[in-house]
Amino acid sequence: MEFPALKNDRYIKALLKQDTDTTPVWIMRQAGRYLPEYKETRKQAGSFLDLCMNPELACEVTLQPLRRFDLDAAILFSDILTIPDAMDLGLYFSEGEGPKFKNPIRTQADIKKLFVPDPSEKLRYVTDAVTLIRHELGGQVPLIGFSGSPWTLATYMIEGGSSKDYHHSKGLLYENPAALHQILDVIAQSVVLYLNAQIEAGAQSVMIFDTWGGVLSPEAYQEFSLRYMQQIVEQLHREYEGQTIPVTLFTKGGGQWIELIADTGCNGVGLDWTLSIDEARKRVGDKVALQGNLDPNVLYASAEIIRNHVKQLIEKFGNHNGHVFNLGHGIHQTVNPDHLKVLVDAVHEFGREIRQ
Repeated sequence: MEFPALKNDRYIKALLKQDTDTTPVWIMRQAGRYLPEYKETRKQAGSFLDLCMNPELACEVTLQPLRRFDLDAAILFSDILTIPDAMDLGLYFSEGEGPKFKNPIRTQADIKKLFVPDPSEKLRYVTDAVTLIRHELGGQVPLIGFSGSPWTLATYMIEGGSSKDYHHSKGLLYENPAALHQILDVIAQSVVLYLNAQIEAGAQSVMIFDTWGGVLSPEAYQEFSLRYMQQIVEQLHREYEGQTIPVTLFTKGGGQWIELIADTGCNGVGLDWTLSIDEARKRVGDKVALQGNLDPNVLYASAEIIRNHVKQLIEKFGNHNGHVFNLGHGIHQTVNPDHLKVLVDAVHEFGREIRQ
């Protein structure tokens, strides 16, 4: 597949720990509800799911933040629950309550019905969006594809939606670990096919979001979350059509396990804001690039305070290769977009300074 040559490769270079002229930056949930133009497009789509499943509109909202901000990467607009939806679990969204499934996994019979969806069929709308976005980007910046981690997807599939205590998922983990492994194995196979399909469609880097890995005990994290992410990392296209495809793993609340995450063979480790980036670097050295990790709430502060926090974080990382600036989680929907512009411009300014 022919795509325009990449003009800005800072993000890819940083993940490969190569020299960059400044620190690259992109923002989790950068295409989303804090942008008025996103809200308009979502209204046009009719619903969040319809927006995700329309390649042209998904492309439009992916590109919207790049028109406003000097970002160094685009991330595919989609949802982590596309895989369980393709498994016929009946995904729907309740206003004010988030995602829910009509057919949660609660019994052995439910587990037996699970299957690995073919990305070229039930998830074709995602790969079509990836290819369209790559063409529309025109090589401006690289495109990131993504998936939820097996454990994170399993929690939604077993709970039937979001949860505060994960009592169905964790109950299964302790009562019948073999059954949970059955579920996780099917999901992991699905994620491998899904991410490789995104890479074949044009994604230049991929990321796995382990949003709920941090709710596990250290032993359970290694057995039920990290083990499956490592399996995925080992089976992904790491080189495709002559290009290296970097992989980033992000476990929210996973700072205590960064050495183990770095040992999976991934290129980058995403950090939330609960671990100082200089401490993280001391612990993993030059083994992996680090992504993060400003507290998203800093964006509610004044421009001067945002700039100061950006400067401090870049100075903490120091004049080393391998830093992708990001928030420690997604941008909040009530943030003023002008504040994000202050952050992005400050990252490039202070990133250049530290390299002089």
